[in-house]
Amino acid sequence: MGSERGQASVELVAGLPALLLAGLLALQLLAAGYALTLADGAAEAGALALASGRPAANAARDALPGWAKDDVSVAVNGGRVTVRLRPPSPLRSVANRLEVTTSAVARPEK
Repeated sequence: MGSERGQASVELVAGLPALLLAGLLALQLLAAGYALTLADGAAEAGALALASGRPAANAARDALPGWAKDDVSVAVNGGRVTVRLRPPSPLRSVANRLEVTTSAVARPEK
């Protein structure tokens, strides 16, 4: 029977890429969840601005942090404010696939 010296090192080196990939995937999913939370807040801010007679798109963009301002799309259709946001990602194609969309509605007072 041969020596088992160094076996743990070989297993660590072999398993490290899988561990790093799992960590990157977990962080990417957390970023997508955070982007959804930000988009919800921005849509609500836009709807509140629309209800008070202010521009909804500007209010929605102002409710986002600086990194998100380049990755956001705001649409206003009637009383509905829709926000589409791409989460931060090292790969643009991954960010495009994980893009989140949310909307909020401003109802006129009666």
